[in-house]
Amino acid sequence: MGTALLEGIVASGHLPAESIAVVEPDPERRAMLRLAHDGLVLVDTPEIDHVGQSTSALIAVKPEVAESATRLVGALGVRRILSVVAGISCAKLEAVLPGPLPVVRAMPNTPALVGAGITVISGGSHVSREDLEWAETLLTSVGTVIRLTEKHLDAVTGLSGSGPAYVFLVAEAMVEAGVGAGLPRDVSKLLVAETIRGAGAMLVESGQSAEELRAQVTSPGGTTAAALRVLEARAVRSAFLEAVMAAAERSRSLGHGR
Repeated sequence: MGTALLEGIVASGHLPAESIAVVEPDPERRAMLRLAHDGLVLVDTPEIDHVGQSTSALIAVKPEVAESATRLVGALGVRRILSVVAGISCAKLEAVLPGPLPVVRAMPNTPALVGAGITVISGGSHVSREDLEWAETLLTSVGTVIRLTEKHLDAVTGLSGSGPAYVFLVAEAMVEAGVGAGLPRDVSKLLVAETIRGAGAMLVESGQSAEELRAQVTSPGGTTAAALRVLEARAVRSAFLEAVMAAAERSRSLGHGR
């Protein structure tokens, strides 16, 4: 996710690469980022020289090292922190900081890489309106941003945070089905990709609900109705419900160290 946000933010032009310092312990990944972004400051560990009076930190690490990473940048004197770590609450990060620093928690998703992400942000105990506006402005450069109270973030993680993987899994299955029905693989891939893109655009731009749009394409006794009967019989709807709940519960468990 950190890479997706970096790529999206730099591509948007919101921040020049020269103003961003990336802490990446892996030398191979640092080399890849250096090739991709001329001027980007790349280090294996943050130092006091990398922090100014207005420096903010984006924490995009594995949950098990989120608190140590936050403690480290907090000790260097950053102004505020934006965390995209799944499952780790603002309170947990605030507890390891040397003082009452603003912590904004965000849950983006990987379409941020192409400027089409959706991110939900929530503020911690010491966050001001200015801090939320800063986070929203930054993340708007890679897609849509909405604000919710932090109690919703685990559900957001299970739905939109993990959601692209659900769509890609559906796409994989549809491509294989097209091949099985006799289409060349490249044609099947194109048909599936454009179908998903077009359906998504309709859902966003038409002002109609998913239920209404589904009904419009489902003629009684027609081909779509036959297909949907199979999906309902295989409990696909129920499987998605259980998948989102499982991901949300996993997010909650990460916050409790399980």
